[in-house]
Amino acid sequence: MSTLPEKTQAWLPEPLSAEVRSSVERLARVDDVQRIALMPDVHLAENVCVGAVVASRAGLYPDAVGGDIGCGMASVRLGAHAGIVNRHSAGRILQAFADRVPTNRHRTKRPLPEALAALRLSTPALQKALDKSGAVQLGTLGSGNHFLELQADEGGTLWLTVHTGSRGLGPAVRQHHLKQAEAVGGGLRALRADSDAGRAYLSDHDAAVLFAELSRRAILTAAVDALGQLLQVEAEWESRVTCSHNFVRRETHDGEALWVHRKGAMSARQGEPGIIPGSMGAESFIVSGRGLPGALCSSSHGAGRALSRGAARQRITVQKLEREMDGVWFDEGMAKRLLDEAPSAYKPITAVMRAQKELTRIETRLRPVLSYKGV
Repeated sequence: MSTLPEKTQAWLPEPLSAEVRSSVERLARVDDVQRIALMPDVHLAENVCVGAVVASRAGLYPDAVGGDIGCGMASVRLGAHAGIVNRHSAGRILQAFADRVPTNRHRTKRPLPEALAALRLSTPALQKALDKSGAVQLGTLGSGNHFLELQADEGGTLWLTVHTGSRGLGPAVRQHHLKQAEAVGGGLRALRADSDAGRAYLSDHDAAVLFAELSRRAILTAAVDALGQLLQVEAEWESRVTCSHNFVRRETHDGEALWVHRKGAMSARQGEPGIIPGSMGAESFIVSGRGLPGALCSSSHGAGRALSRGAARQRITVQKLEREMDGVWFDEGMAKRLLDEAPSAYKPITAVMRAQKELTRIETRLRPVLSYKGV
């Protein structure tokens, strides 16, 4: 098998597929792209693979960030032992999460936090996406691989973890700015960072990142409130860890200022905290970064898909899903709709973590106890 393009480095648990290799080679041929780092969860996606870190000199590439701008993780330790989640409480917890954290939208508009309400986006349509849609979507989970989970650390203490992003705002930002971008080859479109269009994208991008961060905070708050009412559980907020894995940022690497795009990849500077989830039946990890220069100080954002959603729905049965989820509480009535999120649809997280031992240090292991997902 041919080697990777010269400007590319990779940390992989298995050889790249031909499709992923071809996608990376197209990306590497773009003159402005200076460096590419592939994370161990890399897999095929539109134009730029998920799990790719792309450093450019002058251009901004919306497809190297993706649509769910600001998508990321947040975890907080709870003052309770995992034993409180049992056959008597699990159903009530799942229902309370569904009531407090809808997957799609709240029934009524809610005031936006002051930091969001003060933002001015670059077009009336994007402003409406924030003001109108955001008012019913802030604090909602979304679908796909987004989740709200109760997890237990090695000592049996409960943690609450959420994975979600910017909901409708991020995709609207990507779609608008792709129309303003110029084709640069390989299916990619770019905006010059020093142009009016580039500055507008960065401003709207930052708004979506903030929306996602505040939405995760709202979800944790709502879920902790529900747990407090049900089981008198409180959060230890000083333990909260948060990170994003879809964003672009100006960074200096080896003395050169670059635009570093992370699409399904986490910043892992020396000592920087982060969260790497497995599938809904596997461990997640709170980590600290090792700041490896060759990896552009990055790490994976999760396990990465082993099967496409279509393939998973064809190959995985409800019975197989239920076996894989043994010991984890979830809404079994949704099992048929969760086949594409089954643990076997994802790469083994242990192999992914081994492949990136140079990139991150494991601080806390979290096993899933209860998983609430949207479809």
